[in-house]
Amino acid sequence: MVRTPLTPWERERGERFGALLREARGERSMVEVAAAAGVSAETLRKIETGRAPTPSFFTIAALAFALDLSMDELAAACAPPDSGEALSA
Repeated sequence: MVRTPLTPWERERGERFGALLREARGERSMVEVAAAAGVSAETLRKIETGRAPTPSFFTIAALAFALDLSMDELAAACAPPDSGEALSA
């Protein structure tokens, strides 16, 4: 399966999501949070640095649970500034 290139908006959203996770993680180690979420520390590192800007829904949900974040919070923080503009890009 050939994956289409990410749009600038998708890359920006991934970076924003990663920053949100880093902030929510606080003083907890990456290994500790990754283990609590059931993902590898490498996966969490890639998400936090924006190298994996489109993680799966279940990865996002597991990280949200491990960091005590609501899915609504995550969606709001990563929503496009103008939904019509970003979706048509």
